Amino acid sequence: MSEIEEAFMRIKTHKGVKGIIIANYAGISVKSSMSQADTHKYASLISSLTLTARSTVKDLDSQNDLVFLRIRSKKHEIMVAPDHEYMLIVIQNPDEE
Repeated sequence: MSEIEEAFMRIKTHKGVKGIIIANYAGISVKSSMSQADTHKYASLISSLTLTARSTVKDLDSQNDLVFLRIRSKKHEIMVAPDHEYMLIVIQNPDEE
């Protein structure tokens, strides 16, 4: 099993994790643990939001870059770890016990 597969499986076993997506910035998923419809919805919307957040950080300080994005709503917490070509998106229920 590759390092990516191991990391994917390790994250998936954490309490409250509902889904994991690896996607590019065009919103196209490479790997996902969610349904195709949910994957497409999250990947396309989160990629757009991440690009906007990255641009905002760069506009504030051209020497800076977005490292991590965390969004919390009433139902879920969405964590995004952007890289050069891809981003890791983790959707979890933070209140799950």
